[in-house]
Amino acid sequence: MLDILLTDAQKSLRDEARAFARNAVPRQLLLDMDADKVRYPREYLQNLAARNLLGLRFPKEFGGRGLGWADEVLALEEIGVLGASLACLFSLPTIVGEAINCFGTPEQKRKYLHPTLAGKLTTAEALTEPRGGSDFFGATTRATRDGDAYILNGQKRFIVGAEGADYFLVYARTGDKPRDLSAFIVERSEGVVVQHVYGLLGTRGGGTGRVYFRDARVPVENLVGRQNGAYAIFNQMMIPERMTSAAGALGLARAAIEIAARYADRRRAFGQKIREFQGVNFKIAESVLQIDAARALTHETARAIDRGDEPGRLRRLVSESKKLATETAWNVVNNAMQILGGIGYTNVYPIERLLRDARLMMIWTGTNEIMNALIQHEYYKELLATKETAREVELDAVNAETAGEKVYE
Repeated sequence: MLDILLTDAQKSLRDEARAFARNAVPRQLLLDMDADKVRYPREYLQNLAARNLLGLRFPKEFGGRGLGWADEVLALEEIGVLGASLACLFSLPTIVGEAINCFGTPEQKRKYLHPTLAGKLTTAEALTEPRGGSDFFGATTRATRDGDAYILNGQKRFIVGAEGADYFLVYARTGDKPRDLSAFIVERSEGVVVQHVYGLLGTRGGGTGRVYFRDARVPVENLVGRQNGAYAIFNQMMIPERMTSAAGALGLARAAIEIAARYADRRRAFGQKIREFQGVNFKIAESVLQIDAARALTHETARAIDRGDEPGRLRRLVSESKKLATETAWNVVNNAMQILGGIGYTNVYPIERLLRDARLMMIWTGTNEIMNALIQHEYYKELLATKETAREVELDAVNAETAGEKVYE
């Protein structure tokens, strides 16, 4: 964002997050995570918490800063330069915290939200199942009421943060109708088994695993919202899930193109810097343009959320932001690798790691095909429900009113 568009407080927050990413995260941690030597960097989250950088949007009484989305996306872009895993772990408290803050009881906020933002508890969201990811209502994990508790059985997979999570936000079936799903806070216990079973292409070190619930006993007071009320929670959760994906992708893209641009300014071929070749400098221009466009959309969406715009419009903007930012990251990282040439395909530069990270961003938190479905659905709903008030451009044709030419059936 241009500094002129930011308040002094926002500049300060951005610089604070930038300083953390620059100075507080050891290079070796990134290397060890990518090599699967570190599977869950708990100390990283504790360091963020010590600087009061987790859950920036939540009330101060629970450990947040009482800020808005316009602030959080600024901070997250700076964290995004570290790659997808650390950006995602930074985001989990704001994702899971959304459910607790919006739908949870005061006791749930005191017991779980506050310690999470303080770095004393770690969390993960357990949504995806082996038989379905984007098919939320296809969940088969079931919670059955048993006195003062629910008995939880089933499994979830591709759960980022599972390896180190102290508790999970779990969606489970509590009835026989398609939308009879409920959300629960499930503490790690004897009936909760986590397996680190995946060899991931990228986004390593974030503790991604499979979680089994085997007669796990969940106290009734850990039901979030009402029984069979998870649809409303899911809809609300898609805002932080997709906005954090968008903001993190911006940081990753920015890191990649900065590496490539500095390389192009130093690398010489055929007697001149390669940045002077049109084939190179046009890739820089295209990348910068795409990042600026994605950033502008993401920040406008953040402001729309903070304003409380109409829910359908927010769903469209959030989906657009996630899709545009993640596809921008993928395009920009590929441009960066092309500019670096063969050396970009090696681990001499982190471009190959960023490329592996960027690929997942177009899949998680709802595939970009799902984003397309949401975008067109909300656009049609808005368009067809609104009486045309602007100029009827359809009539600006010579034969616009010729009888019998406009046939629709």
